[in-house]
Amino acid sequence: MSKVFKFGEDVPGYNIPVLNEREIRAAAGIFFLAMFLSLMFIMFQGNFVPIKYMITIFLADFLIRVFVNPKFAPSLIIGRLIVSNQNPEYVGARQKKFAWVIGVVMALIMFVHLVIVNAFSPITGIICLICLIFLFFESVFGICLGCKFYPVFFKDKVQYCPGEVCDVKAKQDIQKTSRAQLLIVVGLVIYIALVGLLFNENFKKPPFDLFGIAGTEKVK
Repeated sequence: MSKVFKFGEDVPGYNIPVLNEREIRAAAGIFFLAMFLSLMFIMFQGNFVPIKYMITIFLADFLIRVFVNPKFAPSLIIGRLIVSNQNPEYVGARQKKFAWVIGVVMALIMFVHLVIVNAFSPITGIICLICLIFLFFESVFGICLGCKFYPVFFKDKVQYCPGEVCDVKAKQDIQKTSRAQLLIVVGLVIYIALVGLLFNENFKKPPFDLFGIAGTEKVK
């Protein structure tokens, strides 16, 4: 039973249970895409059915992660299959568990509101946005936002963070950002602002069919 109900896996060379960050990122990417598409159905069709399914699946998956064993969570199994040819990147299980508990709480609130009560409110909207941000940062940047709160509640040192961000070290030259590069980013912001001022009215106008192809198809 201890092998079934366990959080994290024992890997030689690591003194605490760890998880594979690569499969976690893959699972986060899957959930992000599914959640985002479900929200598009709400925005453009007023259809809440996909998001209700996704919330139910999300809650079940995270309950398995936290209270049973992450390696039995369906999304992580799929993530493992996707990245099976990549070298694993081990991260500490403790901070991930704390982050996923936050996920369980948010999913539970959403499940009660949208599925059981069958109602939506600013609460569901805000939680959905937070979930999307958490999933986006995890899948795209490899940054676990929930893990950032772990040191606030627990005094023990966080070990084996993604990208070794827990370890104090000097940045390599390829990681450093020069003033010129920062100015380029500022220039992009200014460019976007200028484009908005100059072409805002043009952007609002729907484009016309240059060759009249769409009109011809409608006649047929």
